[in-house]
Amino acid sequence: MKRRYFAALTMLIFGVTTLFSFTEKEKKTTQKQPLKRIVIDAGHGGSDGGARGRYSNESDIALAIALKLEKMMGEAIPDVEIVMTRRTDVYDHVTRKAEIANQAKGDLFLCIHVNDAVPVRHSEFTGYTTETYYTGKGKKRKKHTRRVKSYNYWTTPNPARGTETFIYPVDKTTGRMNALIKNEDIDSESLQAMQELEKNDPTKMMLLSMKTQTFFQRSADLALTIEDEFKKVGRVSREAKQRKEGIFVLYAVAMPAVLVETGFISNPEEEDYLNSEEGQTEICEVLIKALKRYKYSLEKQLTNTSTSAPHK
Repeated sequence: MKRRYFAALTMLIFGVTTLFSFTEKEKKTTQKQPLKRIVIDAGHGGSDGGARGRYSNESDIALAIALKLEKMMGEAIPDVEIVMTRRTDVYDHVTRKAEIANQAKGDLFLCIHVNDAVPVRHSEFTGYTTETYYTGKGKKRKKHTRRVKSYNYWTTPNPARGTETFIYPVDKTTGRMNALIKNEDIDSESLQAMQELEKNDPTKMMLLSMKTQTFFQRSADLALTIEDEFKKVGRVSREAKQRKEGIFVLYAVAMPAVLVETGFISNPEEEDYLNSEEGQTEICEVLIKALKRYKYSLEKQLTNTSTSAPHK
């Protein structure tokens, strides 16, 4: 009798354990993946070459890095789909790039660029020269001479170097809300329609506002992570920043978004690095490490949220 009891109890425990294990596995497989699609944008292109170095264009470097990043990410993070805004040397307006990203329903927009700095102007005093000038008019016109300083002027490449990662500024909330609304398939073709929507459905606007704040925080977290990884490989980091002008595409996409300035094409040493196989590979490795950290962080947040939620 005891043997039968223990046998039945053992089978019961085994069954419960198996059921629990299956439930946990099912929960993991059905759990939503927070980062399943990344949109990579190679800056400029076609008629818009971007910044110009001694022998190369920003648009070509950005495309080379973006294509290499796509390939390397496919091997390093195979469960994430990659969408490219361009694969060839073509020009698309930033509004079109935003459309591509939004139509793809991306979870992250990663824009690749190359930085530029104006040449440094130098001057050297070379002595004095005699300058002729006149005063008065007609018969009263008189000729004069005076000694003036003479200078020799020239320029040298700007020594600025390093990386910068930009996010959209917090004061661009309206643009980001507009992008979110359109991506939610809500009929809102104009600002008037947006305002009407806010009046009619404040709950919806509140949720979109919360999503905007979440996207901003995620963008900031990723930007800081990217610059941290660049520091680890010895690159000069000019830190993660908000830039108020010139990055329309960052707040026109309905997802977290960052723009990475991978180096200064105006610095001869950096231009060589940006065009080299070694340099481009290192940049891609840095970005992949940062993206892995970002992905892990999102998954951890999702896990913590699901485990802390009350069971029904």
